[in-house]
Amino acid sequence: MTDKFDQQYEVFLNLVDSGTPEAAMKELGLFASEETLQRIAERHERETIRIREREEPRSVVLGNRFTWYTGPRPKDRCWPALEQILMKSGWSEKGISDLDGASTKVVSLLSHPRERAFSTKGLVVGYVQSGKTTNFTAVTAKAADRGYKLFIVLAGIHNGLRRQTQHRLIQQLVEPNPSRWLQLTDPDKDFTPPANAAAYFAKNNKQHVLCVIKKNPRVLEKFSAWLASAADYLADCPALVIDDEADQATVATDTINPLICTILDRLPKSAYVGYTATPFANLLIDPSAKDLYPEHFIVNLPKPEGHFGTEVLFGRDVIDGEDPEDVLDGYDMIREVPESEIDLVRPASRADADGFQPVIAASLGRAIRYFWMCTAARRLRNTGNPHSTMLVHTSVKTLVHNSFRQPLEALLDKCGELLQSADSRFMADLREIWDRETSLVPAEDLNEHKVLFDDLLPLLPEVLRDCRIIMDNSSSKDRLDYENGPVVAIAVGGNTLSRGLTLEGLTVSYFVRSVSAYDTLLQMGRWFGFRNGYADLPRIWMTAELRRWFRHVATVESEMRRDIDIYMVEDKTPMTFAVRLRTHPSLRVTAAAKMTNAVPAASAYGGKRVQTRYFHADKAWLSSNVKAARTLVGDASRAGKLDDKVKTEQKLIRDVPYELVTEFLQSYQFHENSQECNSELLIRYIEKRVAKSGSLRRWNVAIVGGSASSGNEPKRFSFSDGFDVRMVSRSAVPDSDGPDIVDIKTLMSRRDAAIDLPIPSSKQELTEEQIKNLRTTECPECALLVLYPIDKDSKPKPGREKQRKPLATPEDVIGVGLVFPEPSADDSAVEWQYVSTDLANVASEEIEEEDLSDLVTEDL
Repeated sequence: MTDKFDQQYEVFLNLVDSGTPEAAMKELGLFASEETLQRIAERHERETIRIREREEPRSVVLGNRFTWYTGPRPKDRCWPALEQILMKSGWSEKGISDLDGASTKVVSLLSHPRERAFSTKGLVVGYVQSGKTTNFTAVTAKAADRGYKLFIVLAGIHNGLRRQTQHRLIQQLVEPNPSRWLQLTDPDKDFTPPANAAAYFAKNNKQHVLCVIKKNPRVLEKFSAWLASAADYLADCPALVIDDEADQATVATDTINPLICTILDRLPKSAYVGYTATPFANLLIDPSAKDLYPEHFIVNLPKPEGHFGTEVLFGRDVIDGEDPEDVLDGYDMIREVPESEIDLVRPASRADADGFQPVIAASLGRAIRYFWMCTAARRLRNTGNPHSTMLVHTSVKTLVHNSFRQPLEALLDKCGELLQSADSRFMADLREIWDRETSLVPAEDLNEHKVLFDDLLPLLPEVLRDCRIIMDNSSSKDRLDYENGPVVAIAVGGNTLSRGLTLEGLTVSYFVRSVSAYDTLLQMGRWFGFRNGYADLPRIWMTAELRRWFRHVATVESEMRRDIDIYMVEDKTPMTFAVRLRTHPSLRVTAAAKMTNAVPAASAYGGKRVQTRYFHADKAWLSSNVKAARTLVGDASRAGKLDDKVKTEQKLIRDVPYELVTEFLQSYQFHENSQECNSELLIRYIEKRVAKSGSLRRWNVAIVGGSASSGNEPKRFSFSDGFDVRMVSRSAVPDSDGPDIVDIKTLMSRRDAAIDLPIPSSKQELTEEQIKNLRTTECPECALLVLYPIDKDSKPKPGREKQRKPLATPEDVIGVGLVFPEPSADDSAVEWQYVSTDLANVASEEIEEEDLSDLVTEDL
């Protein structure tokens, strides 16, 4: 009986290939019983629900959207061929299974190709250099297997990315099934209108049509006109439009955006799916306008195993509900370019670009030497990607790029001669660089094999002989080409290297170009991606300011992805939620034109743990905070009740009026890098909750001491009479944010966050969630403020000298942590304002906008 039903269900699936599920059920009804039809409908619904509610990738879907695709079938041709190619190229079973599940999820959210008419709009959010191209190739393969006819891939704005994408699709889709595909473009030629467009879409033509084009006005105009000439044949032509780098040129542009919308309007059956790692602009499109807002679905791809993302390199700040001790602070792979060297490698203003002559600054010379040694070490290991690339990105100006050729080639020649003559100073310099870098990031920490300098040295001469200096920009003919054997290259470029294009074997980056927006900043980071076989070797040379910006954007990115995940759990849809994007005082979320629909978002502190992390190394600033803390403790000791049941070196005052806390917050100065620690927002939030529900009227104020000492003598700090404790030691993160900024990373432990709660003796180490729940039960209306007297002479713990440095502040530091209970009703959110930098007084070359002028001028 079961076998017969399985056969009937297989017949149903075959019918779904040529018609909608509803039409298939009608056809089955001619010879199947009502009971069988009911069982088939229930099974199909279970299958679609299983895919829709799959844990990964997370998605937000329009509430009443019907999903139909249940996965690959035995008779499929395109997906099985792609699967075989990936297996042969070394993909793991798990990697292919994850890709299968993620692409099935996306295809299930497209409209069925046999629907009478449809216009689907969705967005897939990935990570920079994380395999988005492979995902949309898998989606294309599965959509082709189910009857989609026309496939349009909008591959960025530059020839390099378009060519690379076309190559991939030919290798993975066309070559395995050549009789099934017609190509309108090839690697060396963008779209040129072929004659008789109607023939491509005639009913008797069963081939899929593939077109990979740039987002270029002239190309899109030609393609749109060509489609118009076949208008009578498009009614039954289901089309999938993949917009790679969907936030670039697509949103809020005068030419590209309307042209894409016109192309979609010409297609009665269209599914538009944007792919990007930086969806800031896409999420700010006006949902009510006739535009490309992803109204039907947003899919959040998980970070693949082994992917080097923003936070791996730069770390990030703690976001809601996280334990600071669980948040990675980034590997020690960032090297600072001194401010004094920036003018040597980048013109001070746009006017200085013409005639600019770069000098190989000390930091750039060191980066290049390290790159050559990395290449030799990778050859010695003989694993992973055979290519080795270094990126030099200082400006968007092609004149500046081209000016680097002579000094870089001269350096290559000179170093080759010094290596050949075994110059003692040069050899000592190389050894010092290698030994220092490999000690800062031990190979064993990332499961790699350690390479000694003496072992890589014999391979260096060949590396220098193989090394090419390449200027890769819109005007250059000599581009990066990874198709013809292993490449060793120092690539100098701007926009052509900063969007979508994969720099194979990227090991070292020298990056001093400043930008004005989150998305541009993230896309410049070509160093994100997979580093199999050399995970310990990547290094980035950049300014301290850029390093701070990347760290901030890593935090924004994590919050944004978490928001998407939360909305999935809460059953929201793209039309009923808006992802919040944390702002920055010196960066825009995206280009100004793309933010015209942005509005202030709301944030609340309910259930949060907020703590200070950054401090100014300024005596007056620190002394002011010491005074504010002493005033609070003195006033609180008189107004509240001392709890004498806490541990030694701890003090706890209960039932402190909220007015004393808000007065303290007015006096205490938070560092501007700690955005959540904003006195104005905190005070407004407290006052709103007091006025709205009466909660937060009473506070508990705690002092947490530590074990600081000077020699054998404990170092103590007095807040007020009877309130002195041994000081806390907190060393700093080295080279974090400039000479005036001290970053201690973590101030508050989970144990401290529960200092005023009755901890069960059986649970000495509670989770973040358990503490939050315990506070809701035991102290639902009361918040906690914790003070930490930090010894100005704090030093790293033994064995941590490479990861930490002495605090070395001119005055003792007062750290502050605040723990808020979950509100019982709607929280009293306070608004964060969108802010962007004032560019009026900045040199025009110092902050560079994304340059889209190449859209018209680049060769077609």
